[in-house]
Amino acid sequence: MSGIALPIVALSGGDPAGIGPEICIKAALSHEVNNICRPLIFGDRRVMDFHRRACKINVPFNGYKSIKKIDWSKPGVNLFELDLFSNDSYVIGEINAANGRAAVDCAAAAIAAAIANEVSAVVAAPHTEEAIHLAGIEFDGYPSFLARQTGMNPDDVYLMVCFDHYRIAHVTLHSSVRRSLELITEARVKHIISAVNDTLIQIGIDCPKILVGGLNPHASENGLFGSEEAEIIKPAIAVKRDEGIDVSGPIGSDLMVHQKGYDAFVVMLHDQGHIPAKLLAKHRTAAFSIGSPIMFSSVAHGSAHDIAGQGKAGPEAMVEAINLLVQ
Repeated sequence: MSGIALPIVALSGGDPAGIGPEICIKAALSHEVNNICRPLIFGDRRVMDFHRRACKINVPFNGYKSIKKIDWSKPGVNLFELDLFSNDSYVIGEINAANGRAAVDCAAAAIAAAIANEVSAVVAAPHTEEAIHLAGIEFDGYPSFLARQTGMNPDDVYLMVCFDHYRIAHVTLHSSVRRSLELITEARVKHIISAVNDTLIQIGIDCPKILVGGLNPHASENGLFGSEEAEIIKPAIAVKRDEGIDVSGPIGSDLMVHQKGYDAFVVMLHDQGHIPAKLLAKHRTAAFSIGSPIMFSSVAHGSAHDIAGQGKAGPEAMVEAINLLVQ
């Protein structure tokens, strides 16, 4: 790697009222991160200075309006400066429209830089959906937002939570269970199996092995508890297996993470993936958006308004997300 510039990774500040700016700063200062990439925070100078002072982080910011003009040899943390509040007030720890809009604008700017090939990947700090909705912005999670920003169908970008050696992709995400049942179709299950397989190959796994979980208890127990496995999930798996993908299932989702030898799992519902992730890796889970033309990840925890500005937040999930994309 000698003489080769490390990739630039954009760190989107997330909800400015929460811990996002703090964990971005701490991740950008991490030796682990700086050994594998050049971190660049996307955020508002006023917000970042507030969090730096409140958390007693003694580091200078190098502010830039152009990525091409960044002097990477200067000490300190590099900041791509955004004017997210203009003359409006900024309030930490508060759920309001201004903070919601700022989180979205920050992520949009980082994604635009990735689309323009100015950064290699984007890692987003946590957002607050209630604040974003107060701003009147259509938003149901980073995957669909990323899809819209890159001109894709919002249903064609999926979330894969990653921690330790586990990777769990979700067929449905931030939708009600009733709506999720409508979304789970053979076409959608086939599409996510392909997206997971392509992603695993992209990150260096030559012959991925994928295990698909069922929708119903015990994966329906041969039709005793529902028909979705027989009518939707099994046919999708069969088609993808015939295409050469090493995919198995469906298996009961409560047994899934105990299965050995698989590179990724696919689950049908949000909680089937998030519950084991948050039990096994509470604060260090990365949320990888797959199926889009850019590399994008986020943290799988919330904005933690109750501890914002107190210096208590750990950057472990942010560092894990950066590692996931770069390594």
